[in-house]
Amino acid sequence: MPQVVRPRFAVLHGTHPAAPLPQRFRSLADRAAVEVLHRAARVLVASLPVLTDRLVEALYEQEPGYRAAIDSDRAEVWQEVHHSLRHNVGSLIQPREFRDAAHRTSRWIGEIRAEQGVPLDAVLHAFRMGGAMVWQDLVDETARRDPDDVRLLVHVAADVWNFVDEHCGIVADAYRQAERRLSWRRENQQRLMVAALLDGTARIADLAEAAAMLDLPEQGRYAVLAVASVRSGGTRQPAPARPRVTLPAALPPDAAPHGQAGRTDTARRPHAGPTAEPAPGPEAAPPPAPAPLWHTGPDAAFAILRLTGGPGDPGDPGELRAIAAALDAPAGTRAGIGSAVDGLAALGDARRLAETALRACPASGGTVLLDEHLPDALVVSSPALGSALADRVLGPLDRLDPSDRDVILETLTAWLDADGSAQRAGARLYCHRNTVLNRLRRFEQLTGRCLTRPRDAVEVSLALAARRLLGP
Repeated sequence: MPQVVRPRFAVLHGTHPAAPLPQRFRSLADRAAVEVLHRAARVLVASLPVLTDRLVEALYEQEPGYRAAIDSDRAEVWQEVHHSLRHNVGSLIQPREFRDAAHRTSRWIGEIRAEQGVPLDAVLHAFRMGGAMVWQDLVDETARRDPDDVRLLVHVAADVWNFVDEHCGIVADAYRQAERRLSWRRENQQRLMVAALLDGTARIADLAEAAAMLDLPEQGRYAVLAVASVRSGGTRQPAPARPRVTLPAALPPDAAPHGQAGRTDTARRPHAGPTAEPAPGPEAAPPPAPAPLWHTGPDAAFAILRLTGGPGDPGDPGELRAIAAALDAPAGTRAGIGSAVDGLAALGDARRLAETALRACPASGGTVLLDEHLPDALVVSSPALGSALADRVLGPLDRLDPSDRDVILETLTAWLDADGSAQRAGARLYCHRNTVLNRLRRFEQLTGRCLTRPRDAVEVSLALAARRLLGP
């Protein structure tokens, strides 16, 4: 509540060195002004309950930021105002005794109002309203007692309003410090909640709270993006806390990556109260997409993707493909997007799917959409079995000269990528189709596999994926 006044009366009471002004310009007028001020202030002390009633009512009528707090608990607000006025008016009479208590009260009010969500402008306005009301009462009481004494209050007016400004500064500083603490606490709680959801350790009983905290539907449709970096030599680096990855800004309205808690929708449709109107004009630029909220693990960073659709509604089947295609990541970044899941409770599964997609990503970097690389995902999901399959199918080639072996493997890969067309494979390799067929026959002779037999073709394809993803 408003801290009212503590003029620089310490000079008049001898608590600080006197200002370097001639005595004749200072002593008589200031002493008389202080005596007038003390008389009026004692009357205000005696009528503090009435002054408190008036100030609370004025706040209710003139400051909407306080209206909800007064409606919620008028008695508590009344006690706060009374406590503040008692210290402020006391500062007019005994500044040394009340100074520290007045400062503590201002700091306390700033912290309390920040926690209650009362806007800082409203708090500062309330302080100035209180200062104005006390000053007016001082003037009125002095005029009632002796109108000629009102002119003496001019000597202390600047000090009174300097005091109000001083306490506005104290309150603003305390408010901002409390706001930073609250923001840090909220962000920390959000980080912990996101980590629990992605780890699959969140309790079912906490899902409703998580949905409210993160502004996400409990039964929505989600996917997870995993991002990691590689060095030029192919060695993995620890995931950065905030990957330099730009998610597409042109996603469907409900497909935005979840940003700092509570911003998924507001970044695209700003809230302006219940009567908010859409932005005028077709040329109005859309608001920027929110920065995604990342959870960083030892080897990768993860972002929650909120997708369209929900229970019973699969949404856009091409949505994940569009996200993967529009993903903007620096060179040397490996990114994997897992399959869609339903509900916050399944985000742990979505993270594991994203990790599988990341393992299927080439060592040199790129983006892998799990749904389009399921055979590769099978291989990396069981590296031991994948390596065993590669050794069984491709092992005979390892006895060849490395350059000869690599030519056969390159030809085999190009032929599979060309859907079994020797003509298209030859075009890719800049050789004749007969050359491709000769190399494929040599592969069959060395390995005992028949590429026209479906089972062998599947094993060869998986073995090539294992060799490419897991190494020799």
